[in-house]
Amino acid sequence: QVQLVESGGGLVQPGGSLRLPCAASGFTVDYYLIGWFRQAPGKEREGVSCVTSSVSSRGGSPRYADSVKGRFTISRDNAKNTVYLQMNSLKPEDTAVYYCAADLVGYGSNWTRPETYDYWGQGTQVTVSS
Repeated sequence: QVQLVESGGGLVQPGGSLRLPCAASGFTVDYYLIGWFRQAPGKEREGVSCVTSSVSSRGGSPRYADSVKGRFTISRDNAKNTVYLQMNSLKPEDTAVYYCAADLVGYGSNWTRPETYDYWGQGTQVTVSS
C-alpha cells in the first residue's frame, strides 16, 4: 500500500524552525517527484517545495516557491524512505496545514500544481505565532 505520513508540526514563534518529515511506504521516494504543499484557511493549496526523481532529467533537484526560498530546505533520506522539509526563519504567513505528496504516475509537468500528484499525506498543522 502507498502511504505518506507527515509529522513534526506544531506551534512555533516567528523566527523559529521546524523540521517536517514525510515518511513514505509502498514506494521508494528516490524514484518519484515528491512535493510539499501548504494550505491556509480560505487560501488555495500552495506548492512550497519539491524534489525530483533521481532518475529524472533533474536528477533529484530541489525547487522552491519564491515565498520560502532561502528559508526552507527539502531533503531526502533514502535509507529511511523519508523526505524532510526543514523550515527556518518562520513567519506568521507560513501558518498552514502542510502536506507531502507523491507523483507516482510521472506525467506531471508543473510541480506547483496539486493535480500533478497522486498520493497525499494527511497533513500536519504548522502555526507560527507570538
